[in-house]
Amino acid sequence: MVKLNRIYTRTGDDGTTGLVDGSRCPKHSARIAAMGKVDEANSAIGLAAVLMSGAPGAEITRIQNDLFDLGADLATPGDDFTPSEMVLRMVPSQTEWLETRIDACNEKLEPLTSFILPGGTELAARLHIARATTRAAERAMVALAAQDAVNPAALAYINRLSDYLFVLARVVNGNGTRDVKWVPGASR
Repeated sequence: MVKLNRIYTRTGDDGTTGLVDGSRCPKHSARIAAMGKVDEANSAIGLAAVLMSGAPGAEITRIQNDLFDLGADLATPGDDFTPSEMVLRMVPSQTEWLETRIDACNEKLEPLTSFILPGGTELAARLHIARATTRAAERAMVALAAQDAVNPAALAYINRLSDYLFVLARVVNGNGTRDVKWVPGASR
């Protein structure tokens, strides 16, 4: 259980931050950038959740918890991605759950005949912002993976999450009926 008595510690005033293993790294590092982008994605998802109620809201809460797990995974350097009581790691079942939700949502949707523009309803627009922010988190994680070990289950999860947010945006857009279709070259 996490217990925070004080919000500030002053330990980061030198431009470093602590990782799970007790080591410190610069706040400008690829690892901290990836963690920050995951936090931004979680915040964008939280903004969308304000307009949700019922089952999608519960799904979003689960995803936000998973994103905290993902942040903890990224904050744990090393190449042993085995979870334990003391080490929180993303696992394939978290991505598999997203895939089942994507498949369930897709059953309600007509196949796309065009790319769609972010928008339609306010909730869909917020979900598209969350999707784009999640893609930025994925790019940051891939950049980190080019330098250091990153849990493959974490990379799969963040990739699938943006797919889920795209499909969910279509669902809340009246199962796609309020999607705004891209018209290539319409302004020429």
